[in-house]
Amino acid sequence: MSWAREWRWLAAIAGGFLVVFYLPVGTPRFDAAVLEAFHLARWYAREHVLLCLVPALFIAGGIAVFVSQAAVMKYLGASAPKPLAYGVASVSGSILAVCSCTVLPLFAGIYRMGAGLGPAATFLYAGPAINVLAIILTARVLGFELGLARAIGAVGFSVVIGLAMHALFREDEAARVAPAPVASEAGAGRSLRQEAVYFGAMVAILVFANWGAPEGSGGAWAAIHAAKWWLTAAGAIVLALALARWFERSELTAWLEATWEFAKLILPLLFVGVLLAGLLLGRPGQEGLIPSAWVERLVGGNSIQANLFASVVGAFMYFATLTEVPILEGLLGAGMGKGPALALLLAGPALSLPSMLVLRGILGTRKTLAFVALVVIMATASGVLYGWLF
Repeated sequence: MSWAREWRWLAAIAGGFLVVFYLPVGTPRFDAAVLEAFHLARWYAREHVLLCLVPALFIAGGIAVFVSQAAVMKYLGASAPKPLAYGVASVSGSILAVCSCTVLPLFAGIYRMGAGLGPAATFLYAGPAINVLAIILTARVLGFELGLARAIGAVGFSVVIGLAMHALFREDEAARVAPAPVASEAGAGRSLRQEAVYFGAMVAILVFANWGAPEGSGGAWAAIHAAKWWLTAAGAIVLALALARWFERSELTAWLEATWEFAKLILPLLFVGVLLAGLLLGRPGQEGLIPSAWVERLVGGNSIQANLFASVVGAFMYFATLTEVPILEGLLGAGMGKGPALALLLAGPALSLPSMLVLRGILGTRKTLAFVALVVIMATASGVLYGWLF
């Protein structure tokens, strides 16, 4: 019998007992925070699982089964030309305009297929952060200067963070990529056009099903929102026809199996993270264990501490796509400085406590901590600079 192991078990049991023994059940704030955790989890399940996560999981499964490893290595591999790799990663990530959790299955798919850590990290940041509609909404609601600063910061961040992750873990990446045999193309019997139709239909379902309503009643954004379900249905019909005509039963089975593996990896940790985020911070407009008044007091002015605090809070809080704008509008009205506002905009959409837990399962602790630290540090520095200039 290993006494060290038994002592760890004893410490874990004793710690769990003390936590339960001293739970402040019955106090208004704790009871409200527990309720907020379940409110946030229910809201996330209703608003994001079926329309965001499920399509993203199927896309990730398709990447794992039908995208050749040679293609991933050519465009996103560690040895691919940097302008090509980081350009493709940032553009492909920004087109999706998804939240920090929905991008995770897609990131896991390309990373496991052999994409270099740098381009994969660029894609991971770009997906939630470089959202054209969110940037336009930021400029309209919070001011042109803040919207422009968000756009410049997000585009620059995606590439800089990717390059930094590559530099920090160059040796690890060389060991990971070098021994990997290049797989043959699973979809060799299909043309590039057919593969593009298959993936394009799934991306269309993901994008149009989650198309948010704009503030105004006119313009192209509003027209697309009005027709979002027709466009989503069109994508589903095209996907069904593609699957029926161009794919064999064995390929569809492999696709479903890969999708299920990603679901098992991501969904449990994601829901645990959503519950924790709701317990600590509550939903937008509501409070968890941490009073919102504390946040408002600590992000006034433009000190390094205020910007750092805004970056850290933004990194841990969960923001659905576009919800960060009305939240920031309320915080700015309560006295939040412009610098901390930008820091939160650059850190918040790209990270969340749920996404951190899932990332740790994909990348490991060291790389996850490095990615989170890079986002927080750069958001803080950008906030300080912006607050100093404006």
